[in-house]
Amino acid sequence: MKLIVVEDKKAIGKVVGQIFVNSVQQNPKVVFGLATGSSPEPVYEYLIEDYQKNNTDWSKVTTFNLDEYVGLEPTHPQSYRYFMNEKLFDHLNIDKEHTYVPLGIGDYVASAKQYDALIAQVGGIDLQLLGVGTNGHVGFNEPPADFNSLTGVVDLVETTIQANARFFASVNEVPKQAVSMGIKSILNAKKIILIANGSNKAQAIKQLVEGETDNLWPCTALQMHEDITVVVDKTAAALLQSHGVNIS
Repeated sequence: MKLIVVEDKKAIGKVVGQIFVNSVQQNPKVVFGLATGSSPEPVYEYLIEDYQKNNTDWSKVTTFNLDEYVGLEPTHPQSYRYFMNEKLFDHLNIDKEHTYVPLGIGDYVASAKQYDALIAQVGGIDLQLLGVGTNGHVGFNEPPADFNSLTGVVDLVETTIQANARFFASVNEVPKQAVSMGIKSILNAKKIILIANGSNKAQAIKQLVEGETDNLWPCTALQMHEDITVVVDKTAAALLQSHGVNIS
């Protein structure tokens, strides 16, 4: 595990965004695993800026998102498909036919079961971006997590529902289930980058970097991966004994 500590979330965006840009330049047909939420936004902002400045070609890139809420149409402003279009895809020359987000409506159970096969068909995910929840969840794999899980329908725990309530008119509107890539699905990626900023993520980062593998902290499953980089700001790294690589 490689640990990189930076000043703030904008610095996370720059460091991680450049890794993604380099990946596209080295392999125009690269396959990315992408995440939603506030953590990856600075990364996506960096990618858009790079595209505007350098015209990096995304036309042959394929992406797979980690998760989607059950019950939300792709056009719903809080759906993760809507988020990805608004925050990234609409601003690049990516082919949206090659951007996959789990289905949260219709026959989403059957669709979820086919998601891992779809990823395998394109040769697997080359680089997976992850955030982490305050309770250590990755994707929507809540504690206690099944480390052998594949993509499927999951129940959201109360802390996650409360954390996501800020995006909805009321907590009652927050979906109670999601379709999420499983822990095993995530670990199948060739390379993983996990990002976190803010003091509320410090305990999860401490568990990930210095704790034991424990399904009560789903993120600790990533310790089993052979190529993972953790990029955090100083506040998220505050509880760590090890300092990693500091980039100012």
